Amino acid sequence: MKKIKQKLHYVLKLAQQMETKPKKYGTDIMLTGVEIHLIELVGDNENSSVTDVAKLFGVTKGAVSQRFKKLEHKELIKKNIDPANASRTVVTLTSKGKVAYFAHKHWHETMDGSYTEYWKTLGPEKVATIEEFLTQIEYFFQHMLAKE
Repeated sequence: MKKIKQKLHYVLKLAQQMETKPKKYGTDIMLTGVEIHLIELVGDNENSSVTDVAKLFGVTKGAVSQRFKKLEHKELIKKNIDPANASRTVVTLTSKGKVAYFAHKHWHETMDGSYTEYWKTLGPEKVATIEEFLTQIEYFFQHMLAKE
């Protein structure tokens, strides 16, 4: 049990480092994990509003608005009035934003390739055990966050 806790802690730490370490994603601009994942959400959901993106990302509208200001300043997204509803602002990727979006998709295809190959070697029972374990970890974290 102790060995698994240590391994999980280390894996989570690595994931956190990956999320905070900026990368260029095909542009001349360094982007954090949060920024590229917002770009991915906008690219996957073109013409979404700030509210839509906040719901998809699981954060407040204010948090998304702050990030969007930075992404607008970096010329990766643009906000436009929705032609169908003048009180609604929609977000789209600029050409530079699309470059980052597709470079990120390619990065995942490359990175996830060997990972996917590993999953193919596992039998259904092992996959079910891993899913159950991750579900329990998820419940644990949700419970701990609800206490705070």
